[in-house]
Amino acid sequence: MKAFFALVHREYIEHRGAFLIAPLVLVALVFALTILAFSVNRLDTRFSGQMLTVVPNWVFEAGFAGLAVAWLAYLGFVMFFYCADGFAADKRDNAMLFWKSMPVSDFKVLMSKLAAALTVLPGSVFGVALISILLMFGVAYVTIMIAGLGTGALLGNIALIFGQMALVYLVVLVCALLWYLPYIALVGAMGSVVGRWAIPLTLLLPTLVSALEWVTLGGAHPFATRTSSFLEYRSQMPVSLDHLDRVFEGQEPFNATLFATDFLQKFDWTQVGIGAVFALVMIWLAAQYRRRAAAN
Repeated sequence: MKAFFALVHREYIEHRGAFLIAPLVLVALVFALTILAFSVNRLDTRFSGQMLTVVPNWVFEAGFAGLAVAWLAYLGFVMFFYCADGFAADKRDNAMLFWKSMPVSDFKVLMSKLAAALTVLPGSVFGVALISILLMFGVAYVTIMIAGLGTGALLGNIALIFGQMALVYLVVLVCALLWYLPYIALVGAMGSVVGRWAIPLTLLLPTLVSALEWVTLGGAHPFATRTSSFLEYRSQMPVSLDHLDRVFEGQEPFNATLFATDFLQKFDWTQVGIGAVFALVMIWLAAQYRRRAAAN
């Protein structure tokens, strides 16, 4: 088990630029631009502070949600490129024979890369995202104080919003990783075979399978098959918006516990289980290819 954790740590060391340094640089740049915008009077501090108190709950919740979605997009972008590149890194830098000499199997090596993609990378991005949102909240509250409207009650309310939204963000992030696990594993498995071409080839593969079904079984067109319908379903994470709809209609205040409970109860856990089995099969097949390719 120590060897496995060491392999995961190696992935972090080799890719800490994308895992940690790049997100921190983005946060620093955005924070510096925000401070600069206020300091050179591009934004009216007093007017902005007054506006933030009109609907403070909605402003801070919407601001958190907007930044969270942006960080999720960044995570998805980096993760798939990491899988396409990281799974073939050993072969590209001529380190394959070195790792072959270690007492670890090819399957364990590839599983460590998948584990890093599911834990270290999203964990780093999640932590940096919370820091960026906390800085945004801090700037907003200081702006409110400059306008003379800051109170202890408002600060406590902001802290409560941050805690609730962080819980929602964590639940959505974990469920998204589980839901898209088959795609992550497929890109990684393809990456161990074709390297950086894994992403376009992975996008092309479902199209070919759907076209093959259309040719053999018929249909209106290649994108009107059971394969395409299933892929469309698996490409959109099932999100329950019942609680959010009631919040937007003013029927009840936002409650993170209610949202998370409703979200988890209506999540398609059967498909998550099927996807996990598919991911393990893909990694196992990639490990078999890696073992035989290195032997030749």
